[in-house]
Amino acid sequence: MRIERVWSVLATMALFLIAAFIGKTLWDHYMDAPWTRDGRVHANVVTIAPDVSGMIVGVLVHDNQFVRRGDLLMQIDPSHYRIAVAEAEAKVAASRAELALRRDDAKRRAALDNEVVSDEVKQNSGLQADAAKAAYDQALAALDAAKLNLSRTRVVSPVDGYVTNLNTWQGDYASISTPKLAVVDRNSFWVYGYFEETKLPEVKVGRAAEIRLMSGTLLRGHVQSIARGIYDRDNPQSMDLTANVDPVFNWVRLAQRVPVRIGIDSVPEGVELTAGTTCTVVVDSGLSQGHIVRYANEVIARVESAL
Repeated sequence: MRIERVWSVLATMALFLIAAFIGKTLWDHYMDAPWTRDGRVHANVVTIAPDVSGMIVGVLVHDNQFVRRGDLLMQIDPSHYRIAVAEAEAKVAASRAELALRRDDAKRRAALDNEVVSDEVKQNSGLQADAAKAAYDQALAALDAAKLNLSRTRVVSPVDGYVTNLNTWQGDYASISTPKLAVVDRNSFWVYGYFEETKLPEVKVGRAAEIRLMSGTLLRGHVQSIARGIYDRDNPQSMDLTANVDPVFNWVRLAQRVPVRIGIDSVPEGVELTAGTTCTVVVDSGLSQGHIVRYANEVIARVESAL
């Protein structure tokens, strides 16, 4: 009976030690391993602004639609631009005729004897032919510009992606360089993980990373780069062109958060990424090796998904 009691005590102590070891490992992982819950999915959002002005006579896409590069997004009224092309073509024809006339005149005068036509007249005829040639070239350039403007009444997508936040309709007026559409580039997704500065020593460019979306989807990636400047709130002059990361208080703010860009190696089939969504990022390092720590990662990720 006493032996059974001893074994029971030993088993209890062993379980306690194992639990303490696992707890310490989890705590060390939480404190030291390079991971963060403060991750954001990003993508290039291409702003579509027309190069010509006019009434929008057709919007050929709907909100959140997938489009390919070169697909027509909207059509601006081409009527005025067709007229401009016709006028430019007429000016080209007129300047071409003027050029032919001036060249023939200069050639004819150059063949006459100096007693009939002076050198000054011959020189002036040649200069007039040169001026006609310049006017003709100018008319050709104006025609090219008119044709270019006509082609730009067709606003097409510059990338493969998704139309987002569509708020443009048929009948709206489009102005030059005023954004009317936006397309999220499907091939440009990446993740920004905002790591505490105390964890940066284990974050190295090229290291593998795990990205767990709030939906539970796990992605593989790698560290592409680490930001070398963030906004110093005690120095407002540093605000321009540096990352302004909102502070996060886990009780007491002890460390600033630094953006780390994580490239996504591949996206599983059927998974659709959305720019702006949150995720957890774990960078592979010596502190995150072994089965116990990998188990810790899984436990933490499951808890995060449930929160």
